[in-house]
Amino acid sequence: MNLAFGQGRTVIKFTRHMVSGINKFAKTTLAGLGFAAVLATSSVAYASEDAPQTLVLFGDSLMAGYGLDQDAGFAPQLEAALKDAGHDIRVVNSSVSGDTTAAGLARLDWALVDKPDAVLLELGANDALRGVEPSQTRDNLAQIIEKLRAMDVDVLLAGMMAPPNMGTDYGDEFNSIYPDLAGRYQIELYPFFLDGVAAEPGLNLDDGMHPNADGVKVIVERILPEVIELLGNAS
Repeated sequence: MNLAFGQGRTVIKFTRHMVSGINKFAKTTLAGLGFAAVLATSSVAYASEDAPQTLVLFGDSLMAGYGLDQDAGFAPQLEAALKDAGHDIRVVNSSVSGDTTAAGLARLDWALVDKPDAVLLELGANDALRGVEPSQTRDNLAQIIEKLRAMDVDVLLAGMMAPPNMGTDYGDEFNSIYPDLAGRYQIELYPFFLDGVAAEPGLNLDDGMHPNADGVKVIVERILPEVIELLGNAS
């Protein structure tokens, strides 16, 4: 009995000592985890502050760099121009040659998986070339803009113009799409993406429709102030 009683007291003392040690370990561990969490949160915050803004180019062959060397397209020239102007911007080219506004709308969700700060939207040229009803082009662009606005992404809409061979009525209806949408959704508008380049043989490829490297340079120079303003609004 005495031996059992003595053993019992020893067990109790050992148990208390063990519990105390566990409590101290838990407190130390939780404190360490809390400190680690603070460090992790701070690291994420600093990384977020230091990360450059992301600009997504969402368009067709005019921005995809059709027929050009990799460093001569619109995306690399624009990114270089922004850097020269003192802006550290990550330019992501999500443009696809041949895209209509319908095709752009269909792929918008997966093209913007990583939420950008701003989008330069240039679509509609292929709609006009194919004679798509302007009302359909307008509706597709409106849906794209609405989705971007719902994601709180700032938008610069680059306008297009219908080719003369489509006739006056078609041209008037098509050309009104871009200023109308810019006004309705209160977004920035660059009236004509090919301004200064369209119908200039020396600034286009042999097909007469796509800008060559020099043509892209002209486009970048002209649209650069609008892009910088867009990114300023998005910061």
